[in-house]
Amino acid sequence: MLPGPHYDFYQDKKLSLVLAPFSGGQGRPGVEDGPKYMLKHGLQDQLQDLGWKVGVREPLAGVDYDKRNEQDKSDVYQNVKRPQLVGEATEKIQKSVRESLDNGEMPVTLGGDHSIAIGTVSGVFSKYPDACLLWIDAHADINTPSTTDSGNLHGCPVSFLMGLDAENTPPSLKWVPNCVKPNKIAYIGLRDVDEGEKKILKENNIKAYSMYHVDRYGINGVIEMALEAINPDGTSPIHLSYDVDAVDPMYVPATGTPVRGGLTLRESLFLTERIAETGRLVALDVVECNPSLAAHDIHVVDTISAGCAIARCALGETLL
Repeated sequence: MLPGPHYDFYQDKKLSLVLAPFSGGQGRPGVEDGPKYMLKHGLQDQLQDLGWKVGVREPLAGVDYDKRNEQDKSDVYQNVKRPQLVGEATEKIQKSVRESLDNGEMPVTLGGDHSIAIGTVSGVFSKYPDACLLWIDAHADINTPSTTDSGNLHGCPVSFLMGLDAENTPPSLKWVPNCVKPNKIAYIGLRDVDEGEKKILKENNIKAYSMYHVDRYGINGVIEMALEAINPDGTSPIHLSYDVDAVDPMYVPATGTPVRGGLTLRESLFLTERIAETGRLVALDVVECNPSLAAHDIHVVDTISAGCAIARCALGETLL
């Protein structure tokens, strides 16, 4: 019998849904509605049905970040867009994630765009400095202020968390700790990586598994290689940061930067099931569901239901 899901850090199965309805890391409105739609789809009840005690945290409540995103055109540093907005929001998210961990609750953060991981990852690593990070994404999100073409910060969170290009870091993001070491992060699902990012990955010897590797070795083989690289003795806590655009847009069409040729829905769910089996999962992000980009209601349902399924499988749902 194969091992089932278990949670070494959460014996009493408490979690916090950390709502991060934030779109300031990129230029397309609607991604801030992802958390609301996932809750409307019944995610909180679904997780409770899996035996979790579920609370809700709203670190961004009370501030209209979307309005500020639209109105404040002066929030630019060099070519980086909205750094003040991103810095302020992610610092609040970081504090909320750390509070969850200190209370014995797994932070399950619902985005929002992937810039929110500046807050979630730094919060986790402040509690668990020996943690490792699995970044599931079509994109590497490791552009620096010097390499980004778009200036959108959802393409840069990993570089800030690693302390890359520190001399060009916007003042509002100077608070971000250099907490992720190159040997403690691995990517799965890459298929749209900028030239500057490829250079950074190679120079830092970061383990990055593209869809080529998934095709060649199978999804389980890739997961095993990634875990062996960043958690060789199996004792480190694992933060799983999951961008739904890692999944092929056939299954997840309503996302901001879809790229064809991604993970199948089964591969994407198997990945989270496999991480749950390790027992080392301490935090989960599910980001980049954007209902406003759907061509019709079926696209909304497909995308939101996939995001919820990713969360459920990471938190113990199995086929049998």
